[in-house]
Amino acid sequence: MAKLARSPTTSPPAAAADKHRSAAGSGLRSLASAASGWWDRWTVIGSGLSKLERAFGDQFPEGERYFGLENFGNTCYCNSVLQALYYCAPFREQLLEYYRRNRNLEDAEENLLTCLADLFSQISASKKKTGVIAPKRFIQMVRKLNEYFRGYMHQLLMELEKNHWLHGYIRIFRCLMCETITAKDETFFDLSVDIEQNSSLTSCLKNFFSTETLNADDKFFCDKCCSLQEAEKRMKIKKAPQILVIHLKRFKFIEQLNRHKKLSYRVVYPLELKLSSNSADADCEYSLFAVVVHLGSGPNQGHYVAMIKSHDHWLSFDDDNVEMIPESTLQTFYGSYHEYSGNTDHGYILFYGRIGGSGNEKTDSSDGV
Repeated sequence: MAKLARSPTTSPPAAAADKHRSAAGSGLRSLASAASGWWDRWTVIGSGLSKLERAFGDQFPEGERYFGLENFGNTCYCNSVLQALYYCAPFREQLLEYYRRNRNLEDAEENLLTCLADLFSQISASKKKTGVIAPKRFIQMVRKLNEYFRGYMHQLLMELEKNHWLHGYIRIFRCLMCETITAKDETFFDLSVDIEQNSSLTSCLKNFFSTETLNADDKFFCDKCCSLQEAEKRMKIKKAPQILVIHLKRFKFIEQLNRHKKLSYRVVYPLELKLSSNSADADCEYSLFAVVVHLGSGPNQGHYVAMIKSHDHWLSFDDDNVEMIPESTLQTFYGSYHEYSGNTDHGYILFYGRIGGSGNEKTDSSDGV
């Protein structure tokens, strides 16, 4: 049965008046909103303060600078790591000192380290407190040195090693045939740690430093036996570094798929971390000051941002955009309880500063990185 069509009627006087008042109120609200937006923009322009400066208010750290980095098409990973390194106070101070010592050398050859030092100098010496800067020379040098852009870190590490900014650990082997113990010193800038579902960073590190048996195709060549033998292997950090960088191995090669897959495993990383027996320095404590986050479902796609703690405030560095965030935001990047989840944003590289050493801005930068 068809519904009867309602005949048009005129609004009663009271309803018409309400409608008129409603329309007038709506117009006033729109005008007020527009005026408010105009006032906010005028305030920023008129006072010369950026949005971040207004967020800090009178708590803006004296002498500090917060600059976003321009993206050159595929440089978000590079930008995120650069930001984490810049806000690693001892690394920054030593790099600026390196810049001061070498900037007037006429015969000095430009390399990745000089370009990085120049970038840090531009930021720290800026008259503005906030803004955006283009790390053009650094990116050009990266691409010149390595056709695979992601490999820029290798080139940087080579320069860091020349300047004694890498850390060391001992790889200890015990031959199960003759019981001979062999120790091999190695250097590292970051620890690449395997991860498991619904785990913690502490448990992942425990597995990383646990004793492993080498057999079958992984046998150890024992110098005393002069042959390949089954052996036990474990690692121990020679001296607890002032800055501990931990890389969570979220991209795993799956033989059945013949490609890398991103592991969305939930791994809880604490704000405070102890190395305990994993280092020659007993019960060494660290404080988290930066997290590089991968946003996306796969290794060949997505985006990188950095969450950084500076002067007791957490900030998000998303290429050229820098804004303040609550500390609780870090928990959203732990990972997913289930493999198939809509959450594709996960912590990837963690930066910890040693408490009481020369870690973050609270510490003495003279000890080095």
